[in-house]
Amino acid sequence: MTEWKVPLFDLDLGEEENKCVKGVLDSRWLTMGKVTKDFESAFADYLGVKHAIAVSSGTAAMHLAHNALGIEQGDKVICPSLTFVATANAILYTGATPVFADITNLDELTISPDDIDSRIDESTKGIVVVHYAGFPCNMDRILEIARNHNLFVIEDAAHAVGAEYRSKQGKGLRLEGESSKLKAESSYIEAASLPDSSTNDSRFTIHDSRACKVGTIGDIGCFSFFSNKNMTTAEGGMVVTNRDDLAEKIRTARCHGMTSLTWDRHKGHDFNYDVIGPGFNYRIDELRSSLGLVQLKKLEGNNRKRRSLWALYVQMLNSIEEIVVPFSRFSGISSYHIFPVLLSEQVDRKCFMEYLREQGVQTSIHYPPIHLFSYYKELIPSDTAHLPLTEYVGRREVTLPLFPAMDEQHIEYVANSIKKYLG
Repeated sequence: MTEWKVPLFDLDLGEEENKCVKGVLDSRWLTMGKVTKDFESAFADYLGVKHAIAVSSGTAAMHLAHNALGIEQGDKVICPSLTFVATANAILYTGATPVFADITNLDELTISPDDIDSRIDESTKGIVVVHYAGFPCNMDRILEIARNHNLFVIEDAAHAVGAEYRSKQGKGLRLEGESSKLKAESSYIEAASLPDSSTNDSRFTIHDSRACKVGTIGDIGCFSFFSNKNMTTAEGGMVVTNRDDLAEKIRTARCHGMTSLTWDRHKGHDFNYDVIGPGFNYRIDELRSSLGLVQLKKLEGNNRKRRSLWALYVQMLNSIEEIVVPFSRFSGISSYHIFPVLLSEQVDRKCFMEYLREQGVQTSIHYPPIHLFSYYKELIPSDTAHLPLTEYVGRREVTLPLFPAMDEQHIEYVANSIKKYLG
């Protein structure tokens, strides 16, 4: 087993996490109780969103989002291929078909609004955006496309908890109304063409004083708290929305389609329940919710540390011709979840990663493109999955270590190891 001098990521867990888990065990109530409600409330307050529903994983969050929006067999949903496979799998769970769009360019590794627009047809019902590495997508343009075609927008914010998006007009942007082909109406206001903050539609809010937290901009936002994320509950996730109708559907579907929970009956709020749909077992437990409450308190500070470490990496790698650091023109607030670099064609990626492993530096790849996996090759016609930029990144990307406990010596060691290999 390799002893990593610099692992890919490390957990920020301490005595406070130990104490909160013990507190749950001592309470004798282990799932879907007061701690979960407190976690949901704290997360909603942090994002400035009306509803936050804690679930068992980020994948569960994505599935519940599509389910609540009524996606079904025969529908198409556009999403990136440069993402973890769960993004596309969640679409398949509903019987719908994912349609893959390319990334914007080799600096912005997020989904291309222009390619989204080119792939819409009469069967398209929605768009899933992934804020890759914690960098927000071009939500102005994507909301404009969604409005023009009456599509829903789901934000896969697994990488991006704490990231913020500011409209190109310098104003926070948020969709707060209903929007779906299922209702045959659109609540997308003229977001991308608004000359000022004036609007008579209370379902859409322009925030002048601050940017919007990522995940609160579309119809639904989905977060993952897997062990390698910026805040972790080991496994777990969250679904957020400003729409009451969607929140009710998600809460019900989370727990077998039941109209009340065990905790409600325990507290005397209800003594009976009905089942109004098939639902799922996507509940989160109190242990993970307690971890979430502690981790949420640490999030802003840890994200600031990640930003400083990112800047150190850029400074130390900037002179290496064989390496390009994406998002070089980004000037907003990222969560800096991972540190991806692109190797030039003359660098053998496998040998590069093997050399770093020998030096005790752990690396990874984010991501092998979904449309190139064998299952998806059979599912998606090859003539509809032409994604040259995604495929280039899939061949040339390497993820370097990034986590809050790193320091300048760690970054310097990684950078010097790279320079030795390429020198």
